[in-house]
Amino acid sequence: MIGPQDPGRRRLMLGAASAFAVAAAGAHAKAPMLGTQSPTYYRFKLGDAEATIVSDGPLPLGDPHANFLGLSAAEMDEQLRSNFLPLSNALLEQNVLILNTGSRLVLFDTGMGSLQLFGPTTGRLLQTMKQAGIDPKDIDAVVMSHAHVDHCGGCMADDGSRHFPNAQYYISEADFQFWTDPAKVPQSMGAFLDTARKNLLPNRDRLVFIKDGQEFLPGIQALSAPGHTVGHTIFLISSGRESLCYIADLAHHPVLLLEKPLTEFLYDTDPKQSAQTRVRMLTMLAEQRIPILAYHFAWPGLGHVAKAGQGFRYVPEAMRMVL
Repeated sequence: MIGPQDPGRRRLMLGAASAFAVAAAGAHAKAPMLGTQSPTYYRFKLGDAEATIVSDGPLPLGDPHANFLGLSAAEMDEQLRSNFLPLSNALLEQNVLILNTGSRLVLFDTGMGSLQLFGPTTGRLLQTMKQAGIDPKDIDAVVMSHAHVDHCGGCMADDGSRHFPNAQYYISEADFQFWTDPAKVPQSMGAFLDTARKNLLPNRDRLVFIKDGQEFLPGIQALSAPGHTVGHTIFLISSGRESLCYIADLAHHPVLLLEKPLTEFLYDTDPKQSAQTRVRMLTMLAEQRIPILAYHFAWPGLGHVAKAGQGFRYVPEAMRMVL
């Protein structure tokens, strides 16, 4: 039997330790930087349906002081700083919901398309759908919350073909009529007019106008939420015993438009009405404890809103790693 002080055993143990140390050091030195990210989709069950969130890419809005109105610079900076958010650039996400009900494949909003009004990081919808294993040709319904560039911009390709050739399209009549009319859209928003006309007019014969309170597809109810645009609409989705409210642009920022929800947003058609709509809808969602999906909140945009003083706070939902 070899004792603990046996010289042969000590040499063997020291040699093994040295070999392990060299191997470990070599592994750390040789491992390459990967420089890649995981695919940008997230899938979960919603009652009897399967939901997938894909990304159209980050949307850098720019200086929050120029885009969110009604707060002093010091107050805004304090809100951002206390929530560990940058002071110089409001970075929004574009969380696109695709719902498989078992009988229909429904896409909610279509991103920016090829328009790079906010830089080159947008327009990734078709790429992330492919990563998620979803063929654009299988989309049965395209539901648009409103006709802004980052919500209707991905319906049509630059060559005039449809990205979702087999889909019916749904939007409020008020938004269609406003954003395709040169007499109504301000000249400063010419890119919004051009994008709406490019993406909506070729699909006029496929458009279905949705109304407030209408269950226009099984389990999908339209809720009018005007102010951000004249016909801005959010959607209450129900399947089995579960519900989810897709709030679209009811709030663009989880801090600046929630802590003090009467704060105004530069791109609102009617900022006062938008703020009142935000308070009314968020109050309902908080009281009824309905989960939300926010188009522009941090990926993947799922969570709850809760009352907090005179405003609200956003509580992100933990990601579900098992279907």
